[in-house]
Amino acid sequence: MKSAQPGIKIRNRANLTGWLFVIVAVVLIASFYFYPMIQALLLSFKSGKGMNLHYVGFDNYIRLFSDQTFRVALKNTFIYLIIQVPVMIVLAMFISVLLNDSKLKLKGFFRTAIFLPAVTSLVAYSVIFKYLFAGDGLVNQLLLKLHLIGTPIQWITDPFWAKITVIIAITWRWTGYNMIFYLSALQNIDHSIYEAAKIDGASSTRQFFGITMPLLKPIILFTSITSTIGTLQLFDEVVNITKGGPGNASMSISQYIYNLSFKYSADFGYAATVSYSIVIMIIILAFVQFKAAGDKNG
Repeated sequence: MKSAQPGIKIRNRANLTGWLFVIVAVVLIASFYFYPMIQALLLSFKSGKGMNLHYVGFDNYIRLFSDQTFRVALKNTFIYLIIQVPVMIVLAMFISVLLNDSKLKLKGFFRTAIFLPAVTSLVAYSVIFKYLFAGDGLVNQLLLKLHLIGTPIQWITDPFWAKITVIIAITWRWTGYNMIFYLSALQNIDHSIYEAAKIDGASSTRQFFGITMPLLKPIILFTSITSTIGTLQLFDEVVNITKGGPGNASMSISQYIYNLSFKYSADFGYAATVSYSIVIMIIILAFVQFKAAGDKNG
């Protein structure tokens, strides 16, 4: 028993050293992530103007169901989600398969060029898109010269086209980001699997749906969930390109939260309630996606 004591002390000392390294990260995460989340949750049960808040229970959550502006913002956000996320995932997967071809030349250049939008400033690229899609912008001028349209499209001021402009912008920015995940996953697939499929007479299409898609399933699930979260939190593009207009035709939930906090008469309690509606939607949609993907851990 005595000979075991030094070993136990060494292990305890090693565990203590490990916890000393971990505790810094734990404290920072708790301070800057979990504490604000708890405070926001408590704030969602209060109401009032500015900092003159009082406890109102679930009144703010009940108010959501009768809030017409929230309904419009919710509808717009889900339109962005339903259209943009599938299009972006399919595009990212398709481009990654093309760029994974060993016969393709200048692969490094194409990969960098497609990924670059993901590292550009959100505000800068949104402003550029606003000018590109203006009534007299480059996009309309190009379409007119190609005789694809007879009159300029009101990309920013028309309710329908304003949503399309936002969808184009976020697809342009985030497709390359998701492409990197698919590309890295494709490079980890053993080529002998494809060689065996070719010997068996499987076409490229059959190889894609029978081999590539199943092996990319974890990455598809990951990118779908992260893209869903990002779209539900959409803010910069809407604010800088369309300002939520015309009217509230392109407003997102995050922009509505900002308006409640800083643009309208400051109602931080109700703004916190709207923000927690995003949390609830993220949890539900992530659960649905896990179940749809057949993930046993979901």
